[in-house]
Amino acid sequence: MSTDQTPRSTASWQAADAAHFLHPFTDFKSLAQKGSRIITRADGIYLWDSEGRKLLDAMSGLWCVNVGYGQQALVDAAARQMRELPFYNAFFQTATPPAIELAELLATVTPAGFQHVFFTGSGSEGNDTVVRMVRRYWDILGQPGRQVIISRNNAYHGSTMAGASLGGMSGMHAQGGLPIPNIVHIEQPYWVAHGQGMSRDAFGLKAAGWLEDKILAMGADKVAAFIGEPIQGAGGVIIPPATYWPEIQRICDKHGILLVSDEVICGFGRTGHWFGCETLGFKPDLMTFAKGVTSGYIPLGGVMVGERIARVLIERGGEFEHGYTYSGHPVACAVALANVRLIQQLDLVGHVHDDVGPYLAEGFASLRDHPLVGDAETCGLMGAILLVKDRARLTPFDAAVGDGGGIGMVCRGHCFSNGLVMRAVGNRMIIAPPLVITRAQIDEMMALIRRCLDLTLADARREGWL
Repeated sequence: MSTDQTPRSTASWQAADAAHFLHPFTDFKSLAQKGSRIITRADGIYLWDSEGRKLLDAMSGLWCVNVGYGQQALVDAAARQMRELPFYNAFFQTATPPAIELAELLATVTPAGFQHVFFTGSGSEGNDTVVRMVRRYWDILGQPGRQVIISRNNAYHGSTMAGASLGGMSGMHAQGGLPIPNIVHIEQPYWVAHGQGMSRDAFGLKAAGWLEDKILAMGADKVAAFIGEPIQGAGGVIIPPATYWPEIQRICDKHGILLVSDEVICGFGRTGHWFGCETLGFKPDLMTFAKGVTSGYIPLGGVMVGERIARVLIERGGEFEHGYTYSGHPVACAVALANVRLIQQLDLVGHVHDDVGPYLAEGFASLRDHPLVGDAETCGLMGAILLVKDRARLTPFDAAVGDGGGIGMVCRGHCFSNGLVMRAVGNRMIIAPPLVITRAQIDEMMALIRRCLDLTLADARREGWL
C-alpha cells in the first residue's frame, strides 16, 4: 500500500524505487534495469512479496530478526514508548528510563565483567566507538602511541569510515581511500583457503600466530587492540578451528593488547550462547552489538565495555569527546527491552543450543553427499555450504560462470525462485534463520536447499562448468 492507502502494482513500486531510492551495496544501473523485489509483509520466519509469493527467510532479514517477524510484544513496546516519550537525548547529563533499564538488563545477560554500555544507532557506529574508546583508554593511561588496531582480511565491521577500515573487504577499501591510518590486517582463519594439508586444530594455532607476527612487526607498544567477529558472517560464515580463539586470547594477554569481539551477528543467541565469544571460548574487553538486540524491529547498537576499560574511563575523569544524537533512543531501548525479555521467556538461547542448532547441524551434514558440496558446516543457527567443482580436491568453480556472477549467484537465483532467501558469498551459500525456527521448518528449509542445489548442479552440467 502507498501512504494514501491506494494499492500500487509491483511495476509502480519498482519504477518509484528506481527513480528515488539508492540501495546499499548495489549496482544502481543494474538494479534499475532489473527492478527490485518488493517485500510487503512478514510473519514468523516467512516473507511475502508484492506478487503474493511466500519466501522462507533463512537470513533473518540481515542476520537480525532473531525472534521472528510479527512479535506483538515488540510492537506494543514501541507504541507505548512513542506515546509517553518518543525521543530525548543522552546529552546534557540526561537519561531516560528505557535506556537505563536496558543497560541494567544487558549487564545481566552479557558475560561476567561487563557492567557498562555505550549506546549507538548501529553496529557500524559501535565499531567507530570502539576505535575512539580504545585510543582514549590508552591515552588516559599515558600511552598515546598505542594507536594501531589489528583486524582481519575478509572481516566485516560495518560501512562507516572506521567500520569499513576495520573490515577487511578489498572492494570497500578500493572506494574511498580506505583503510584510515593505523588500522592493519592479518589473514583470516579460513582452513579451505589457507590450511589444507594441515589438521584444522594445527591450522587454528598457525592462523592465531599471524596476530603475534603482526604485533611484533608493528611493535607491541604501538598496538591498541585486536578486533574480530567470533564467526565471520558477511565473509561467508567462516567458522574458525576450536584452537583459534583461545590462542588469540593468549597472545593478546601476553602483549597487553585489548581484545574486541564484534558480536553484531553472533550476539543474542545466534551461536547457542548469549554471545559468540562464549561459544568460541574467549573473554573480550569490549563487545560490539546491534541487530539481534532489537531483532531488527528498530535500529539500535552499542558497545559493552569491560571493567578494565570502564574503570579507567570513569575514575580517571575527563570528557569522552564522542557520541550520537540517538545514543540510548528511548523507543529503540524500549523495543530492545521487550526483545531481550522475549528471548529469555522463550528460552531461545537454549532452543538453539539444545534443539534446533544440533538439528540444523545434522541437516547440513546430510548435504555433504551432494556432488556440488565440498563442505557444509554450522554453529548454532549459522551455516555455510561450500560449492565446488571437485569435492575431493575442493576445486572452486571459475568465478565467471553464470553470466559472471559465480556459482553462488546461480544458486541464489534458484533459491529466490523457489521460495528461499539464502545468501551467496562467492562460492559459499550461507544461512542464519530466525531463532524461533522449528524442526519442521528446518526440514522445509533443507528440502528447499537441496532442491536449489540440484537445480544449480543441472545448470553446471548443462553449461559445461564442471
